[in-house]
Amino acid sequence: MKRSSMLLLSVMLMLTMFLAACGNNGNNGGTTPAADGEKQNTETPAPDKKDDAAPVSLRVFSTFGGTDAAREAFQSALDEFTAAHPNVKIENDTMSANDDGFRTKVNTDMNSGNEPDLLFYFIGADAEGFVNAGKVVPLNELLDANPDWKNGFIPDALELARQKDGNIYAAPLTGFYEGLFVNKKIFEENGLELPTDWEKLTTAVKTLSKKGIIPLSVPFDQSHYLIEHTILSAAGPESQAKGLIDSIDPNWEKGYAAMKELYDLGAFPKDAATIDLGMAGNYYSEGLAAMILEGSWAVGGWSDETRDNSTVVPFPTVPGGAGSGNDIVGGFGSGFYLSKKTYDDAAKKDAAVELLKHLTSPATIQKIASANGGTPAADVEVTGLPQVALDGFAMAAKANSISSPVDSKVSQETFSNLRASVQPVVEGKKSPTDAIAEAKKVEDANKK
Repeated sequence: MKRSSMLLLSVMLMLTMFLAACGNNGNNGGTTPAADGEKQNTETPAPDKKDDAAPVSLRVFSTFGGTDAAREAFQSALDEFTAAHPNVKIENDTMSANDDGFRTKVNTDMNSGNEPDLLFYFIGADAEGFVNAGKVVPLNELLDANPDWKNGFIPDALELARQKDGNIYAAPLTGFYEGLFVNKKIFEENGLELPTDWEKLTTAVKTLSKKGIIPLSVPFDQSHYLIEHTILSAAGPESQAKGLIDSIDPNWEKGYAAMKELYDLGAFPKDAATIDLGMAGNYYSEGLAAMILEGSWAVGGWSDETRDNSTVVPFPTVPGGAGSGNDIVGGFGSGFYLSKKTYDDAAKKDAAVELLKHLTSPATIQKIASANGGTPAADVEVTGLPQVALDGFAMAAKANSISSPVDSKVSQETFSNLRASVQPVVEGKKSPTDAIAEAKKVEDANKK
C-alpha cells in the first residue's frame, strides 16, 4: 500500500473515532473503545516509586517549549514521570522547530558527542545522517519486547516512522496536517468565496490587497510552507515524492512561477523579506491577514477570535499543475529517538527506556494531541478541539493524497537552496527554471 494511502486511512480512522466520541455524551474522556471492545485506560498509571534507586540525569531535547501549544502538556508528562521516579532528574531542553537553528543544534549535538538522551526530531531525510552514523537505537526489538507499549500505537503510525533501512528509530506522538488556513469572517465581510481553486484564490488576493489587508501571510526566508504547497500543487504527489535526485520535473518550476504570480498580485506582507514564521503567524492571529499556510500545530497559538473564525482547505492547483487540488501535506513526521550512547550506558539505559515508553504512551499521546490538535498516534479520544481542528481532520479524511513535506524528500542543503531562491524568483531576479536547476545541482552534489 502506498504511503499516501496508509496516511489517508490512518487519518480517516482518527476522524471516525473522534466524531463517534463527540456523539457519545456519556463518555467524559479518559477511556476510548479499543479494538477488542474493551476500554483502553488513558489515565497515566502510577508506577511504584523507586526512592532507593541511584540518581539518574537525563536530557530531553524537543520542540515542546516557548509558545508551542503542547508545552504545558509535555511538561506535565515529564512531571508525572519524575514524581513516580524521584531518582530521575530531567533537563527539559527545548527550541522552536520554526527556528532554523533547531536543525543546526541537533546536527551539532549529534556530531559532537553531545547527543541528548531522548531527542524529539523529524523522521526521514533530516534524520538520515545520525541514523546512518549509528547515533540512535533501532526500536524494533524494544517494541517487540514490550507488547503493551507497541500495541498502544495505531499500526500506521509505526509503519510511517520507518526509515529507508526498514527500522523504526523514532516513536511517534502525533501526526499533522498542513493547509491553507482562512479567516472566514474576513472573507465574508469582503464578499469572497473560500479559495478552493486558483481563480478564487487570486480573486481574493487582488480584492484584499487593494483594501490594505494582507491576503497571505508568509515570509520569504522561512518559506517552508509556501514551498511545500506550491510544489505539491504543481508537481502532484508522485513527482513531489521523487524529489530532485533523478531528474527535474518542469512542474516544480510551475510551483515557483505560481509564487511570483501571487507576489505580483500583492499576496504577501510588505515586509515578507524581513519577517519570520513567528511574525507571519502574528499577522494572521491578530486579524491583519486573511490567510496563512501552516500546520495543525499552529492553531493553539492564535487568538480566540481568529481561531473561532478560521477554517482550512487544501492549497489549490496552480495553473497547468499536475496536482488534483485535493492533495495535502501531512503524516507522522516526528518522534522520539533514543541515543545509542545512552542505551549503552548501564546507569542510564533503564530510566531512559522507561521515560521513552512514558512519553509515547496512549495517556501522553492523548494529552499532546488534545493540546496541539494533531492526529494521535494511539487509539485514544481527543477532546476539547476547536472547529477549525475538526475541519482539518475532515480535510485530511477527504484528501486524494497525503504526502510528507518536500523537505523530507531532498537534502537539507537542497531545501535551504530552494528557500533562498524564493525572494529572487518572486522579485523577478531569478527565473523559476534557474531556481530549480540550482537546487538540482545542490542535490546531486550532496548525494554523491
